[in-house]
Amino acid sequence: MNITVADSLSLDSGNTWSLTLDWAGNSSVDYDPIAHLNLLFSHPSTVSSVSSVSATIQKHKDELSKSITSLETAQAYGPDSSLERMQSAQAELASLFQRIESVRSRALQTERDITTMTADIKRLDGTKRNLTLSMTALKRLQMLTTAYEQLRGLARTRQYRECAGLLQAVLQLMRHFNSYRSIEQIAVLSRNVSELQRELLEQVCEDFEIAFAKGEVGARRAVLVEACLVMDALGDHAKTRLVTWYVNTELREYRQVFRGNDEAGSLDNIGRRYAWFKRTLKTHEEEHAVIFPPHWRVNETLAMSFCDGTREDFKGILEKSMRRPDGPKLDVNLLLSCLQETMDFEQGLERRFANEPRASIDTLSSADDRAQNFNGSISAAFEPYLSLWVESQDRALASMIPKYKQQPLIPADEEFSPQAVIPSAIELFHFYKVTLSQCAKLSTGERLLDLTKTLAKYLDEYAQQVLLGFLQRGGTQGPPIEDIILVLNTADFWHTNTDQLEEFIKKRIDPDMTSRVDLSDQSDAFMGAAGASVLALVAKVELECESAWREMRNTNWSRMESVSDHSSYVSELLKHVNSKAEEILPLVVKQQYARTFCDNLVDHLANAYITNVVQCKPVCETGAEQMLLDKYVLTKSLENLMSFHTASSSTQPPASFVKHVNTSMTRMDPLLKTLQVRPSPPEGLVQAYLIHIADRSDTNFRKILELKGVRRADQAHLLELFAIHREGPAAAGGKLVQSSPLLTPLLNSTPGGLGSTTAAGGSGLAAGLAAGGLQTRFDAASLGERLLTAARDSAERAGVGAATGEGVTMNENLRNIGNFFRRDIGGLGARFGRRDITPTHSSRPDV
Repeated sequence: MNITVADSLSLDSGNTWSLTLDWAGNSSVDYDPIAHLNLLFSHPSTVSSVSSVSATIQKHKDELSKSITSLETAQAYGPDSSLERMQSAQAELASLFQRIESVRSRALQTERDITTMTADIKRLDGTKRNLTLSMTALKRLQMLTTAYEQLRGLARTRQYRECAGLLQAVLQLMRHFNSYRSIEQIAVLSRNVSELQRELLEQVCEDFEIAFAKGEVGARRAVLVEACLVMDALGDHAKTRLVTWYVNTELREYRQVFRGNDEAGSLDNIGRRYAWFKRTLKTHEEEHAVIFPPHWRVNETLAMSFCDGTREDFKGILEKSMRRPDGPKLDVNLLLSCLQETMDFEQGLERRFANEPRASIDTLSSADDRAQNFNGSISAAFEPYLSLWVESQDRALASMIPKYKQQPLIPADEEFSPQAVIPSAIELFHFYKVTLSQCAKLSTGERLLDLTKTLAKYLDEYAQQVLLGFLQRGGTQGPPIEDIILVLNTADFWHTNTDQLEEFIKKRIDPDMTSRVDLSDQSDAFMGAAGASVLALVAKVELECESAWREMRNTNWSRMESVSDHSSYVSELLKHVNSKAEEILPLVVKQQYARTFCDNLVDHLANAYITNVVQCKPVCETGAEQMLLDKYVLTKSLENLMSFHTASSSTQPPASFVKHVNTSMTRMDPLLKTLQVRPSPPEGLVQAYLIHIADRSDTNFRKILELKGVRRADQAHLLELFAIHREGPAAAGGKLVQSSPLLTPLLNSTPGGLGSTTAAGGSGLAAGLAAGGLQTRFDAASLGERLLTAARDSAERAGVGAATGEGVTMNENLRNIGNFFRRDIGGLGARFGRRDITPTHSSRPDV
């Protein structure tokens, strides 16, 4: 507790300071001892009174301590002290516990008294409950005994309707005594009831047998209907026995006739089987169906039993036919006829018994809760033998391919149309469509997959032998342009429809086999045939350009003294290129193919230009400058190639095509710019080579010297300088390659041809064909061999992993070409060969 001290200082008469301390008893939260001390000792002269002030404070403290002690003592031992209150509380708590224990003891005693009082009442309640149960059991036993006696009497008089209701009551009452079977009387009664059930079952079956044996079904129909009620009451085992007997009785004649007679049971008489059952089913529905309760579905059970037996019969007949060592084997046409008739019969049963009929045989089963499903119930016996049918389709297709190879591309009575497709393609597509639809109805499992593989094999053969075979006709001049256009349209037609055929099959084959359906190789093969057609069109332009290239090679480039606008051979070359492009491009319907033709033509001209530069050696500096100018004129003219295509004639050349032209044509710039540099001073030529060609190859540098016509005596010094400068850090920025892709392929170039210039940067398949030997004079007879080499080279560049070596087949390379064209056309914004707005053939059927 804070003590507020009020002090006063006064000066007495003896000039001494006297200190008076006034201690206030009230508390103050604002008391500040520092401020108080500063007030007491506010002058230096007051320091001498420190001891008296300290004594006064100590005295006051002692008084306060005594006062506090006195108050604590008074509080602790006074009449209202805490100790006394605690002792009092403990005494009261003990008293409370005693009272609680007393109440608990009285409660237990009360409970014992109440239990004693109600014990007799509980015994009376138990006795009453047991008496009630006993009376109920005796009453049920009496009812059971009476019902049993009545049931025996009704059974003897064949009053089946009353028997059915009473039998249900007896069986229900008997269930109450299942736990009392240890009692002898109850056990005897249970045995009697079971025996009566057996007697009723045998009696009803006997009545049915007699009625059907004597032909008295109509006369005793009412009794038989009531007998079915008894069988229903007896349970599922009784109902199953009666239905099984009825089905076997109805089918006995069928089994005797069609199993015991080879002629009647043969596949030729399959229609008689179904006709017999239809009559039997009609008889059942007219005469016997009213006897059986509808929920038994006896007609459906009868049909399924017929189907099961017939299926086993067919399995035996088919196995016997296949095991026959001599004599006629199983006829495929008969097999298909029987299978189709069987499926029609199954579909008829399905429509008859299903809640909702299905639209076709290859759709999903109806969503009903029936136990029976007739789809495939008989035809399953034929499925293992459908391989014979697949083999027959294989033989039919094998006979069609040679015929297609001999057929003319255009019928004699028809005119050429740029949208036309070879008639054999339409015929083959229709055959595929019909065959697949038929097989999808017959089987959606392994047989459909086998057929798919067979069809894929002949798609490959059609692409290789038919389409590619047409491209190899015409001798050295190649096939006519119209024939090439027809092959191109047909290849595109099949490329599109092969994808559709794949989707068609995947929708109908079993889900677990969907992943095994793949016609992508065949689609690529037709894309390869389309690519080969484009290359054949490029070759037609190539033939026309031979005279212009010859004029270029005959020009004396070593003595040219001045540069003109462009050389005369350029005009000749552009005239031939533009005239053939104007003839070919309007016939190409799809813009994708027109663009690919132009791309490959540009690549060919660029490769040909480089090759012919090599054949023009020696080339002086002025000649190289003239060639560079000629190249520029060619580039600007080739940018307008797409204008000859009908779909592109009214628009500006596509920017991507212009870029492609410039990229292809500028590949020769390093060579021509190097040839423009004089050999003296020699360091200038070496530096120009290192800047433009930028490689470290002595062989390639020697080619430049030979192209410039440098004498062999002077080449040694230049080669020494080249060896020195190429090792310097300043040589082409230190980024020299080992061998230039531009000059290296020129090593084995042949006069008048492209040689091996593909590696010089050619990006089209024309360059690939050139690498395979496609000379300036086109030879269609060797197209297949050149496609092999072209596909290998182009596939390696495209990363499609073409196989190399002797095992490469034409089919594999057609697919590689197709893969290459898919990749090469990516910059056009549309997949190459993709179906677009303009159809290849206006009357093309759909799958």
